[in-house]
Amino acid sequence: MVNQFLSDIMNTESILNLRKFLAPEIVYGDGAIALSGRHADNLGASKVFIVTDPGVRRAGWTSSVEESLKQAEIPFTIFDEVTENPKDYEVMNGARICKKESCDLIIAVGGGSPMDCAKGIGVVMGNPGHILEFQGVDMIPNPGPPLIFIPTTAGTSADVSQFAIITDTARKIKITIISKMVIPDIALIDPKTTTTMSDELTAATGMDALCHAFEAFVSTASSPLTDMAAIAAVEIIADNLLKAYQEPGNMIYRDKMMTASLMAGLAFSNASLGMVHAMAHSLGGGLGLPHGECNALLLEKVVLFNYSAASGKYDQLAKAMHLDINRHTIEEKGYVISEQIATLRKKLNINQKLIDLGVKSSDIPELCKFAFMDPCLATNPQEATPEDIEKVYLQIYK
Repeated sequence: MVNQFLSDIMNTESILNLRKFLAPEIVYGDGAIALSGRHADNLGASKVFIVTDPGVRRAGWTSSVEESLKQAEIPFTIFDEVTENPKDYEVMNGARICKKESCDLIIAVGGGSPMDCAKGIGVVMGNPGHILEFQGVDMIPNPGPPLIFIPTTAGTSADVSQFAIITDTARKIKITIISKMVIPDIALIDPKTTTTMSDELTAATGMDALCHAFEAFVSTASSPLTDMAAIAAVEIIADNLLKAYQEPGNMIYRDKMMTASLMAGLAFSNASLGMVHAMAHSLGGGLGLPHGECNALLLEKVVLFNYSAASGKYDQLAKAMHLDINRHTIEEKGYVISEQIATLRKKLNINQKLIDLGVKSSDIPELCKFAFMDPCLATNPQEATPEDIEKVYLQIYK
């Protein structure tokens, strides 16, 4: 009996130490967007459902996909009724139209919102029920139609992740769907699509990518594979984000930031995230605030909260950001890293407080409640209570 008990413990520990790494097929480089028709044809599409938003259509990237599909002689339907922080009813409406039009492949063109909405549409296409029924980890029994994703921002990384974030409009929260079923079949990553981003979006999505890399690296579910991708992303972002913001037409910096977004996405998709995203999801779901901007405001504060629980890993991130922290005491190191993030944020002109974004002090208890229930908090290196979360919100409130 004792031997069996010890064997069971060893087997349990082995299972807890197991890691898996999931990724789509990735085609990266100038001109990748023009391959959408070829890949749709390779996947056997008879009619394509294009999910995008009005801004991406105005920028011309949707028409690039349309032209590629026309050349491949594949008909398509466009769905652009997607807003920031995509809503459950947008997913259900998209799925209804997709079914009505008999589409059998989905192409998402845009940032995180169209891509997450497209993932939700794919889930509902393959599984009866409402999108909110699939909240959680591995809750999707059947695959949906093939997915081809074309990101137009350098930060969200929905094109390579097994996460889909959808707003539950009734409860005013964001739900998280985590499943290999929402990983795109193919990601066509073309850096030139980021040239139409505004300065503000360049800054916000770049800080989102930095946050992905930071949180994945210190996650309790990290592994050597995710660490390798995350640390590379941090170094690239440290060297190129501000330059991309200052010289938006420089394709060298745009390309570097798209690479960083890809690396950070592969890292967090497989290692999960942490307290920053749990709190940002609450702000986005409850109040509709922009995700990247919320992450940018929160990251430096959460680093301070987490530092003692993952000091060795944060010190490696500091090195990737070219910080010399060896001359500092243990008590000082977390502050030095936090200040470096704050300096970058300020140079990117992300200076708002929550009160400036319309958050009321009376909103904070509810925000704390939903952030505490967010699955991203499970892999945060430092255990956090609702009271801890409230303290961090108050630090960026006014």
